[in-house]
Amino acid sequence: MAVFSRGFGARRRESDPRLAPGQYLTTDFPVLSAGPTPRPDLEEWSFLLRTEKEERAWSWRELLALPAEDVTTDIHCVTRWSKLDTSWRGVSVDTLFADVRTDRAFAMVHSYGGYTTNLPLEDLLGGKAWIAYEFDGRPLAAEHGGPARLLVPHLYFWKSAKWVQGIELRERDDPGFWEQNGYHLRGDPWREERYW
Repeated sequence: MAVFSRGFGARRRESDPRLAPGQYLTTDFPVLSAGPTPRPDLEEWSFLLRTEKEERAWSWRELLALPAEDVTTDIHCVTRWSKLDTSWRGVSVDTLFADVRTDRAFAMVHSYGGYTTNLPLEDLLGGKAWIAYEFDGRPLAAEHGGPARLLVPHLYFWKSAKWVQGIELRERDDPGFWEQNGYHLRGDPWREERYW
């Protein structure tokens, strides 16, 4: 007898052309994590952007005071589920990088709890990524990465780091947590870049 976790009921790709290859549609929002759920105190929460020349930090209140955007997008998990037309609110990564000058081409994203994931800087800029703090019109739940998570919807969802704490720019594309454990360095769902 097969056992299925909540959220893994699915329909095959043929049912919607917006599903990336090998994906199944879910209407639920499965919870997958590599460890315990961090719950940082919002009075102490901060987001740090570190370049080769400077560091910039935002408190929770300062992040919420930045211009926000509403984003409706599809998300695709490497475990093969996809959820269409998800609704988010957050700050564009472009806003955080507005006055940043750098020669670095790669980023390491750090999360509360120690999680990391690597991305080319070009996957974070140009309207491609957000620091999201609301989902479906409500504050982002801790199990889904609240109070804030990175949202990079054009890549597999492990790149959208939960409990985001900062972005560090780097010269090399050093692997993050899952990438060190066999996941692809980039993670494009339309190319099925799941594993090395």
